[in-house]
Amino acid sequence: MNGNLLKEITPLMASDCFTIFERTKKEFDFPLHYHEEMELNFIINAKGAKRVVGDHMSEIDETELVLIGSNLPHFWKTHQCKSKDIQEITIQFHKDLFDDKMLRRNQLHFIRDMFENAKRGILFSKETTGQLSARLKQLRTKQGFDSVLELMSILHDLSISRNMRILSDATFSNLQPSYNSRRVEKVMEYLNKNFDKPVTLADAAKIASMTQVSFSRFFKMHTGISFMDSLLDIRLGHASRLLIDTNQPVSEVAYNCGFNNISNFNRLFKKKKDCTPKEFREDYSYENRVFI
Repeated sequence: MNGNLLKEITPLMASDCFTIFERTKKEFDFPLHYHEEMELNFIINAKGAKRVVGDHMSEIDETELVLIGSNLPHFWKTHQCKSKDIQEITIQFHKDLFDDKMLRRNQLHFIRDMFENAKRGILFSKETTGQLSARLKQLRTKQGFDSVLELMSILHDLSISRNMRILSDATFSNLQPSYNSRRVEKVMEYLNKNFDKPVTLADAAKIASMTQVSFSRFFKMHTGISFMDSLLDIRLGHASRLLIDTNQPVSEVAYNCGFNNISNFNRLFKKKKDCTPKEFREDYSYENRVFI
């Protein structure tokens, strides 16, 4: 993890299952940070604020519910939010609240998958947020074992909810998803090593020992996106990391990540992340960091 980011020491004790706290405030003032604990953040009355999770940035709506995985950089900034009554409920729990062996049980596979996706941050749908809002507000009124059961029940309901959105790119956090295919994994290894060079579908198909047509179909079946979109995601993920960790000019970042046309890079970056590379770098700028 970048040493220039604030590593938050949360109030969660090793002997506790979770901690919950509520705030009502006029602005977001906590800088970009990360922590070992997982975090479920429920925000109300903050339309126009900006969410930053990993390399994802987006202006938020009136309410939102986000699950943040262990050591994933994140913060919310006031941005365009005019509300003077921002309400925030934050639940932090140990990443091993569920033991690994327990998570491998069939009945918990939805939670296991959700926790894996939370390494990149998850935004839950408006419908899910609305359905669970009362229970999230009431969680702090429960005590002892009842509170733990209720949190587990909430996490289960989140894990089976529809239309959840994964926020940050896997490349940004150096995550290596499993594709249940050695051929696809070999191609992804190749892409991560050669994203800065010209890469073609023919190159990838050759690595997989398949025809281009068969490989295209096979790759999309296992990853859910096309080969070219996957290559683009990898390049943009590495570009995001360079924009944060270096002072390289945007044009140099583009070139070093396999983009030969700066205007094309700017267009694709903005389409993917809703901001230009320059705006992205500014949101990760000095004022949002804490040097320790």
